[in-house]
Amino acid sequence: MTLTKTVFKSHSEEVTRLCSHVEFNENKLSHQPGSVLGNIALIAGTTVGAGILALPAVTLPSGVVPSTVLLIAVWLYTVISGLLLAEVCVNAMRLEGRLSIGLLTMVERNLGFVGARIAGAAYLFLHYALLVAYMTQGGNILVSGVSQVWGLENMPPAWVGTIIFTLLFGGMMYLGRQKLIEKLNSVFVAIVIISFLCLLFIGGGQVKSVQLLTHNWTALGSAVSVMLVALFFHNVVPVVVTQLEGDIPKIRQSIIIGSLIPLMMFLLWNGVILGSISPEIQSIGDFDPLEILRAGGAGEWLGILLSIFSEFAIATSFIGFVYGLLDFFKDLFPVAEGKPFSRLPLYSLILLPPMSLGAINPSIFFSALDFAGTFSISVLGGIIPALMTWKQRQEQQLNKMNQPLVPGGRVTLILIMGIASVLIIKHILLMSGSN
Repeated sequence: MTLTKTVFKSHSEEVTRLCSHVEFNENKLSHQPGSVLGNIALIAGTTVGAGILALPAVTLPSGVVPSTVLLIAVWLYTVISGLLLAEVCVNAMRLEGRLSIGLLTMVERNLGFVGARIAGAAYLFLHYALLVAYMTQGGNILVSGVSQVWGLENMPPAWVGTIIFTLLFGGMMYLGRQKLIEKLNSVFVAIVIISFLCLLFIGGGQVKSVQLLTHNWTALGSAVSVMLVALFFHNVVPVVVTQLEGDIPKIRQSIIIGSLIPLMMFLLWNGVILGSISPEIQSIGDFDPLEILRAGGAGEWLGILLSIFSEFAIATSFIGFVYGLLDFFKDLFPVAEGKPFSRLPLYSLILLPPMSLGAINPSIFFSALDFAGTFSISVLGGIIPALMTWKQRQEQQLNKMNQPLVPGGRVTLILIMGIASVLIIKHILLMSGSN
């Protein structure tokens, strides 16, 4: 791979962009940057994960129309903060002349040692919280499905499912080679897509129009944190910027369209699931509507498809977040060049803490997602991108080459930080009030 620096003229200004996909082929210079379509798929694939499973439970109290409005508002927030992060990444690459810069490295360059440690803690907390959620919910669905297939009268305790899920999928990742895991993950993704389309087809026939009209706008607040988890894609923004070589229009297009696809999926999913729950079942009180539907509350086939979709959506997210922690700890604990990492201590550090917490408290799924969205994603996907953008735009060095990806100046940055801060403060007050 050859690194070249190219000057592009836009109106009356010259913009320098690094070309990271330049190769010599038969004495000819070939430039093949990453495609917009490929990066749209990367963002969409990253966004669609197990967070979708928690949406119906937190949107049910408010209803379809209010939750639809809130989902669109949260999507706008994540798109703006994602574009701010991309702006920081593009400017950092141009200043340093590097092909790529990781998220935590960018934070340290812009916000110093303390900022990097806060971001690292938020990143670590996010991954562990979501692994706890995936292990508990994945284990619960697995044990429930096996019990139904085998006709067991007494279902095993929930902690058994947590341990089995961890041993099954964690052991697969520990023992399998990376290429095998990639192939298995591709199969899992295909199963998720097919089962999701079948769910929409079958579930659409179960929708009751009266359910689509019920609404309670005052019950919206509790859904924000889970929606932030469901729509989070910021961890791959540096990869997108690198693949597209800092091309602003392509980056903007990839982020907007790549996150819009999951939004449309979530809106359809939310409408179908909430529309399939009868008023009689809803009057029970607080519950997970997916659990009712998986048990056959709206038909046997819908329940089977929902179980398959839920389990494999969790599995694909689980694989991604385990790999995320692997990379994090490899950066945190570097080894001598040529010396391989010891896999057993690494995987033990990644899998045992969340498995133990999940086994102790198997009903922690929604609490884990709530904490991850409120604290980790509010920091990583809100406050930190806005702070880094603020500092970069103030730098005299960037005055001539800075290209804002988001309009509104400081007002936009203050709003992004303000919303995230209010969400965190509100959650802390609720926690202190309940104690």
